[in-house]
Amino acid sequence: FLAVPLTKAQVQQDAWLETTEGTGINISCSHPKIQSTDFIYWYRQLPGRGPELLVSAHKGFKELPEKSGDLWVSADRYSSALWLKRPRGGDAAVYYCALG
Repeated sequence: FLAVPLTKAQVQQDAWLETTEGTGINISCSHPKIQSTDFIYWYRQLPGRGPELLVSAHKGFKELPEKSGDLWVSADRYSSALWLKRPRGGDAAVYYCALG
């Protein structure tokens, strides 16, 4: 038996972002319905692969472990942004934010 919550917090992201190799990029996510206990998760999905967890945070600022980037969460927690400092061709992927 699998229980699935009926209410899900909603997130909004940019549909498409582009940068050149080595030029930093900011990927933003809006989550105005975040709950006080929710964590913010950022994933990426490389072509032909499953989603990979990059970082999670409750608030504040966090470095991406073993990645060239940072996660920033706004003071009110209604938005977050993933900053990729020096992206390479291998970083081309779909990036997702999620709450839970």
